[in-house]
Amino acid sequence: MTATLTPRVVAAARVSPHTEDVELPGVPGFVVSSFNPLVRETVRRCLGEPGTLAAPNRLTGPYPDSTAIVLATVAGDATTSDVASQKLVSGRVHNPLLFFQSVTTSILGHLTIEYGITGPVSCIAADSGVGEQALDAAELLLRDEDIDQVLVIAVELAVNPRTEAAFGHLAVQGGTARPPEGDLAVALLLRRPGEGAGTELCPGRPGPEGTGHLRALAALADRIPRP
Repeated sequence: MTATLTPRVVAAARVSPHTEDVELPGVPGFVVSSFNPLVRETVRRCLGEPGTLAAPNRLTGPYPDSTAIVLATVAGDATTSDVASQKLVSGRVHNPLLFFQSVTTSILGHLTIEYGITGPVSCIAADSGVGEQALDAAELLLRDEDIDQVLVIAVELAVNPRTEAAFGHLAVQGGTARPPEGDLAVALLLRRPGEGAGTELCPGRPGPEGTGHLRALAALADRIPRP
């Protein structure tokens, strides 16, 4: 039997613009949707500014090719999908940027360039326990001696009529995913136990209200002091 590996949380952030009353900075090359600015801002708050070649980011700079990323979401970038679909069915000219960013991990490509990360990138979607599955994936990655740390990002947008119906359908089918009250993203940077500072990963504590199925991850992020 393989022993359980309990990662340590080195850095974390939770961003919910609707409770902070802030407008997130845009991302060059991304339009319409708040999904990509939300992911980028959450990562920035977790890791700090990207840095430069001369002065790389303190958390990712030492581990450019041994930092993995796991993105977890149920509905993904529903705004981009809906706008692209509406343009298609109405016969309007399609925006090529929407085609590019309709791939959920496209924002990760932008972030890997900003932070100089060349490790593996994964995306997880599930109708139940997507946050827990993301942590399981991170633990699995950390068992690989070539991986030193994993950046877990969980994100959901506020529901629109289509995604509200989709979440309702999942619930009828037995899924436990519940949407947050507004746009929400959580980022956790995880390392193996015993490798430097950090807080032991202990899921299961009550999290803030209104965070839906990301409640446990939000609780973890709130426990970690920001540098």
